[in-house]
Amino acid sequence: MKSKQQTVLSLHNTGSFYKRKRGVFGEPFWAFKDISFDLYQGETLGIIGRNGVGKSTLLRMMAGITKPNKGTFVNYGYQVSLLSLQLGFIHYLSGRENAVLSGMLMGLRKKEVKSKMDAIIEFSELGDFIDQPIATYSSGMVARLGFSVAFQVDPDILLIDEVLGVGDAEFSQKSAKVMQDKIHSNKTIVFVSHNAVLIQQLCNRVVWIEEGISRVEGEPESVLKEYHQFLHLA
Repeated sequence: MKSKQQTVLSLHNTGSFYKRKRGVFGEPFWAFKDISFDLYQGETLGIIGRNGVGKSTLLRMMAGITKPNKGTFVNYGYQVSLLSLQLGFIHYLSGRENAVLSGMLMGLRKKEVKSKMDAIIEFSELGDFIDQPIATYSSGMVARLGFSVAFQVDPDILLIDEVLGVGDAEFSQKSAKVMQDKIHSNKTIVFVSHNAVLIQQLCNRVVWIEEGISRVEGEPESVLKEYHQFLHLA
């Protein structure tokens, strides 16, 4: 088990809303409204909850893409990246061009992405297709390219949103294996997933979000048990 060391991120009563297009000014819809926890260096923190409770919006805030509308969020000087498949993909551009664009949106310099291109092509198994427009790709090929680019990002803190096991069956096993290896390393990870088995296997601690509020935080086994009891009653 990874030991709790220094705090790298802190959230205290954070909330985030966006405006629905209704009326002149639009009315706010709270993606999440009261979430508090600390993230510690070297741990893997799991985040669970039903669809629509604000998990993905929360990761975007933790990545610095958006700011909270209430509460406080503090990053103590660490580089954070959200591992988001197909970020910025444009279908009329080639796989190579999309790899560069997506990598830059995830925080890499253009020169860095180009230096990693051979590794991206090799891992994605796209071969000569890398120079074809991704409009010609199957969904599995697009997923393989997206994962291969995202996996090259190596920040202090990695935020993972339901991306283990993408693409066809063989690549799914391969991608899940490398992500699990990264999680088992000394990286600081936040892992959002509906897969209770993976959460239990990979995480040191779990936060359960319900109706936009951090409802329970603690050891994976006890939090998952309470969460599953709730789902049977809901």
